[in-house]
Amino acid sequence: MSGRLAGKVCLVTGATRGIGKGIALQLGEAGATVYITGRTLKPKQDGVGGSLEETAREIDDRGGKCVPVQCDHSKDDQIKALFERIEKEQNGHLDVLVNNAYAAVSALMGAVNTPFWELPETIWDDINNVGLRNHYICSVYAAKLMVPAKQGLIVNISSGGGLRYLFNVAYGVGKAAVDRLATDCAHELKKHGVAAISLWPGAVKTEQILEKFKDPDMSFKVGGYEAKQRDIFLMGESPEYAGKCVVNLAADKDVIKKTGRVLLTMELAEEYGFTDVDGHRPMNYRQLKALALMGGHTWVGAMIPGFIKIPFWALAAFTHKF
Repeated sequence: MSGRLAGKVCLVTGATRGIGKGIALQLGEAGATVYITGRTLKPKQDGVGGSLEETAREIDDRGGKCVPVQCDHSKDDQIKALFERIEKEQNGHLDVLVNNAYAAVSALMGAVNTPFWELPETIWDDINNVGLRNHYICSVYAAKLMVPAKQGLIVNISSGGGLRYLFNVAYGVGKAAVDRLATDCAHELKKHGVAAISLWPGAVKTEQILEKFKDPDMSFKVGGYEAKQRDIFLMGESPEYAGKCVVNLAADKDVIKKTGRVLLTMELAEEYGFTDVDGHRPMNYRQLKALALMGGHTWVGAMIPGFIKIPFWALAAFTHKF
């Protein structure tokens, strides 16, 4: 098998649809052997949702090699069995782990704009069991394979919800913890040559999001403000944009220099020089131009040069807690 990642062994959790599927497709297209996980093995008769077999077929069609593994990431024994299988089949070799599995999209959409004290207590586990606890467990098993090899990359899929309020309390706390998980894992892994980063996609046109925004009037509150989200998402990233980021990180011989950091998909696209699958480059939300356009100030946005960005230190300062 040829490609930039030929010979690499990767694992993408939660890859039956959405960002996980997009990442798996790009890794497979780049020549890697890609293990993918999900709860649904075969396509459903109603055609709703994705399946491991569908993702595997698409990877194979692109010339990649895919190993689908049915796994419920809320079950510790199934996670353990997954890594034992990879260790056995790949002689202990694992280059990339992408912690993407997330079981809370439906619960999350039903909990937006509702105060946390009016939500059922179960919302915490709905959002943060597979979306956070599982990431830690997978990172533990991945590190056991990567540390002896003195190389590897762990990518946590997160979001700007870890920086400021987004959707609800449980979501924001979970995303902040996912970012901290990458940072603290990096602290202990760096001396072993293993990198850990947190990746923030922007607005992603996943299957579920596109279904939600078929209604042109669909909106919800973000950070306390009512925002029309439909146009932002329709101008956003494809699920494979994050996949291109992971491919470039996995191929970067100096990726250890990025360990412990939160990385944005649009910043990586500029650094590595790639576009989305349709040839365009989604807006960078650090650009004042993009913020003006999203706020409806089109004439102002047209006048602002694209290179003017909000510094990372300013973003951190705006949300500083001390």
